[in-house]
Amino acid sequence: MLRGLWKLTWLETKIFLREPLGVIGTVGFPILLFLLMRRMGRGAPRTALPALLSGDLPILASVMVALSAVVSLVAIIAIYREGGILKRLRATPLQPVTILLAHVLVKLGFTALSLLVLVLVGARSFGPSGGAPLVSFGIALLFTTLCLLSVGFIIASVVPTARFAQPVASLVVYAMLGFSGLFVALDRLPASLQVVAHALPMSHAVSLLRGIWRGEGWIAHAPEAAVLAVMFVAFTALASYVFRWE
Repeated sequence: MLRGLWKLTWLETKIFLREPLGVIGTVGFPILLFLLMRRMGRGAPRTALPALLSGDLPILASVMVALSAVVSLVAIIAIYREGGILKRLRATPLQPVTILLAHVLVKLGFTALSLLVLVLVGARSFGPSGGAPLVSFGIALLFTTLCLLSVGFIIASVVPTARFAQPVASLVVYAMLGFSGLFVALDRLPASLQVVAHALPMSHAVSLLRGIWRGEGWIAHAPEAAVLAVMFVAFTALASYVFRWE
């Protein structure tokens, strides 16, 4: 199984790198957004900056990396299904879990790569001078991405054709940003919307990433990590039930 997983993961990586738009969307877009917004915040008094630009910009950039990975996963799975590739892969000796796990590993790998590039291009925001625990934060980002990828498998099974995969996935996952607490504090939302926010993984993901970024540690954010873990198990179980190979 491990040998087949490695070979399929390497193959999927090479296939993904052959599509420049996919690489740009997954790795390039979050980095360009980060650089653009950081440039917008230069020169203005820190007290006059919105909270997003003054403190949460690295969190936003990291979340965008995770969401881009989800959108890319949905698009690839939908294309593979419509082209009959998933059906042919399932007919091979490889186990279904191996086939899907290979896609997950590819996305986690590019998420890690994107975070590394963000650290390099945004040294002042991500570097040691900021005091951010980069290793712990990287683990939190990969954990968050893994949870969101389970949602991606559900979306990939719901979209009717590959043509609608990317627009539908973008609409669903980026809409969750409005309930994440990045732009508007959750306690300022109406009670009904607070319920919606806490039922979505993005609010817990942002809270976890923000806390780890500020050095608060995993123990202080064990509730968010536990909720994300439960959501991952639930979403994975639902995805295994609704996932379509053809």
